[in-house]
Amino acid sequence: MNILIVGTGYVGTTTGLIFCEMGHQVTGLDLDNRKIQALQAGSLHFYEPGLEELLTKHVQSSQITFTKNTESAVKENDVIFICVGTPMGEDGSADLTYVKNVAEAIGRYMNQYKVIVTKSTVPVGTAELVAEWIEANQTNPIPFDVVSNPEFLREGSAVRDALHPDRIIIGTTSAKAGTIMKELYQNFSCPIIETHPKASEMIKYAANSFLAMKISFINEIARLCDVLGINVMDISKGIGLDHRIGTQFLHAGLGYGGSCFPKDVNALLKTALDNHRPLSVLEKVVEVNNEQPLYFIEKMKQTMGEPLVNKTIAVLGLAFKANTDDTRESPSLVLIEHLASEQVEVKAHDPVVHFKSGGTMKFQQCETVEETVKGADAVVIATNWPEYLRLDWAVLKSFMKRPIIFDGRNMLDKAELESLGFQCFGVASF
Repeated sequence: MNILIVGTGYVGTTTGLIFCEMGHQVTGLDLDNRKIQALQAGSLHFYEPGLEELLTKHVQSSQITFTKNTESAVKENDVIFICVGTPMGEDGSADLTYVKNVAEAIGRYMNQYKVIVTKSTVPVGTAELVAEWIEANQTNPIPFDVVSNPEFLREGSAVRDALHPDRIIIGTTSAKAGTIMKELYQNFSCPIIETHPKASEMIKYAANSFLAMKISFINEIARLCDVLGINVMDISKGIGLDHRIGTQFLHAGLGYGGSCFPKDVNALLKTALDNHRPLSVLEKVVEVNNEQPLYFIEKMKQTMGEPLVNKTIAVLGLAFKANTDDTRESPSLVLIEHLASEQVEVKAHDPVVHFKSGGTMKFQQCETVEETVKGADAVVIATNWPEYLRLDWAVLKSFMKRPIIFDGRNMLDKAELESLGFQCFGVASF
């Protein structure tokens, strides 16, 4: 099929390249000329392992092309995927401005029947709104169908997730659109769930909220384990082996972040409040997550002695998790902001994320780990980069002012570090 992907960000680019792998002809549409030029040259404007290789492959074969011309892009493609951002508003709701702009443009330029697919994470009822926006901008009535087809990509493993999904959700009331979507996904072997668009939209929010709940749950358990002197990692392993619970998202740490969980959880809470059905469990999930970096700072104060004023803290990791350059809602940046507010000198490192100096940045970013830990009163592991597992801590100790490590990911070998003369503290006893 001829497929148009509107929005060449993380979701749009990944989705388009996977359809190229399935043999479809793909066009990527974006209004940002810099993104278009970079992608057409085979260069990603974000970090995702394995994706740039696919981009180079399919650009060279012309299986995928990129354009700013909305009119021709809409007219020349059979299926249009909306993959634009839905950022969180001040009240927690999802901002549908970009989705609306795309829908209105589709309405203006549509020349024949199209299947319009919302891939972006959108509130329940958005498929109906998209249909209304398209119809309102048509000069002549041309038939179309709107389908909800949420993505379930994890940053850092998006290529594998897209090629081998756990499930595909198709939300539509149209038999014709459903048939086209199943044909589009015919090479995938996972279960395909056909449902109403509202149910499809809710599935995405409910799934991410449930995973966020697991993270906040284990972080609360970790706080209790801290008081009781219990190794929280033993608890995670013990309950995770129950197949009804599973091992994923049961790792105590600094909390969840990124582009999905904070935004999606808050959007679902806003939907619940708007419909006078507050979700008290999910409200607590957010509360625990917001408190987690502060809880970790309190542990640092207890160990190093209050106040932390004028102390130097080295923070390793700025991305919200490993294998991505995404810093949106990163617990690491939340931690740094609170440390800076207490007049702590923060030095930071990340193997992929690079901030521009100046502006409102409240820390000094260093090129090497050695430079970062030099003169530090303590080191904080804030992102679970595998590079940090391979560090030579015996050498790094000689650069530090005090041999103290706060492992915000419970990923290091505590016994080994203590044998080198470090004091090592995790989110909870470990």
